[in-house]
Amino acid sequence: QVQLVESGGGLVQAGDSLRLSCVVSGRTFISHAMGWFRQAPGKEREFVASIPWRGGSTNYAESVKGRFTISRDNAKNTVYLQMNNLKPEDTAVYRCAQRNVGTSDYTYWGQGTQVTVSS
Repeated sequence: QVQLVESGGGLVQAGDSLRLSCVVSGRTFISHAMGWFRQAPGKEREFVASIPWRGGSTNYAESVKGRFTISRDNAKNTVYLQMNNLKPEDTAVYRCAQRNVGTSDYTYWGQGTQVTVSS
């Protein structure tokens, strides 16, 4: 049973920072790329950031480039999303996901953590 559990969300003011964490259990973590996605009320889920299993070569949505940083600690089976200079439009449920090896498909997902940014 693969489990992804996010934490670190909360209510903050514009300009503040948060760090989200996602712990993976039940499956080899080190071989899989990881991603963060978000979904705001009434909107489609959108890609936020991804990181390959080795780290490096990270990808970001244009809307978060320069503000968010994705990283991972393979020894802790954990992926992080450091979010700086948060904006009200960053308000959403953030979910981490694990990508299948050799594909672009994210198969396993966490339940999500709420991030709310007030203006």
